[in-house]
Amino acid sequence: MLHRPEDFEPLTDEPWDEERVRTAIRAIVADVDEAYGGDALWPADEWDGWMAATPMKNLYCGAAGVVWALDALRRRGHAETRIDLADAAARTLAAWRREPDFMREVELPEQRQSSLLCGETGILVVAWRLAPSGALADELFARVRENVDNDVNELMWGSPGTMIAARAMAGWTGEGRWLDAWSESADALDAARDPDGFWTQRLYGKPARYLGPVHGYVGNVLALRQGGRDDGGAAAAVLAGRALVEDGLANWAPRDEAREGETRVQWCHGAPGIVISAADYLDEELLRAGAELTWRAGPHGAEKGSSLCHGTAGNGYAFLKAFARTGDELWLERARRFAVHALGQVEQRGHGRYTLFTGDLGVALFAADCLDARSAFPVVDSWD
Repeated sequence: MLHRPEDFEPLTDEPWDEERVRTAIRAIVADVDEAYGGDALWPADEWDGWMAATPMKNLYCGAAGVVWALDALRRRGHAETRIDLADAAARTLAAWRREPDFMREVELPEQRQSSLLCGETGILVVAWRLAPSGALADELFARVRENVDNDVNELMWGSPGTMIAARAMAGWTGEGRWLDAWSESADALDAARDPDGFWTQRLYGKPARYLGPVHGYVGNVLALRQGGRDDGGAAAAVLAGRALVEDGLANWAPRDEAREGETRVQWCHGAPGIVISAADYLDEELLRAGAELTWRAGPHGAEKGSSLCHGTAGNGYAFLKAFARTGDELWLERARRFAVHALGQVEQRGHGRYTLFTGDLGVALFAADCLDARSAFPVVDSWD
């Protein structure tokens, strides 16, 4: 079986209504504004703050992601925040330096401070974007360089994440040092490949070979492709060879070591993440089959909910990518249906989850992308 039907729920019958969606986005932002506590930042959900020092500060499930999302929605004209975002970013960085929010009792890489999603790198990118300074840029550059030889070989903690930050800084500043830093990391990442072209991730003390974007193969390829280092041809063959196909539907197991019986359907693991990350080079028949599986599975149920990382909103980006690749309006219609459902999940739960990848603002960004017919996955594909 390519997915577990019990993990999903029936899609809402509520139709797409542009004004209703815009109102829901503004309501999420208003709730985030109301919950802001200055130096206390935002309250942490129990899952987000598990074994960590709260308030959460990082890009993945902390204040840096909240500040970046509010800025992105504001810059794109979808909602206005009352918060001074540059000040909030500075408070976030200061709070991080007082007490980082790394998980306790978990084996983390030596270069944990340089993690894009869970370390200081993402926080520095957000702080620099809102109030550029030479000091912040230099501190960020040091974090990128520190991460070159990180042997986790994945996007959340390793050099692929800091490569994404370096490419963004190169575009914003025009400084050649960022491209040099990106190339240094790309050389090391290429050299770390296994003989078959895959990578072994050494994650939380255990070696494994993951496929998905946040911890595995397609995330690494994405980072390399952003700098023109990978044409996607070999990666397309890897994904074709590892696809689990049944009746015109396709999925991919989280780990290369377990191709059967361990399927998921979410951004971080499974068909949605493969389609989203590899949409421009994946065989089109497989892209359609992976997106179709995501549609047939339906929205995630209450356990995983509405989020970008492993919920309804993240899965919906597979439809936006399929629309961008094929031009078929059916995929845009499906994305919009998922957006309405995800917004409904936020409202039914009662708002109150203040993160980018696991919370309400990720849903707001997905809904905004459905309004704009835009397929760039937040941060990983674009900081705009």
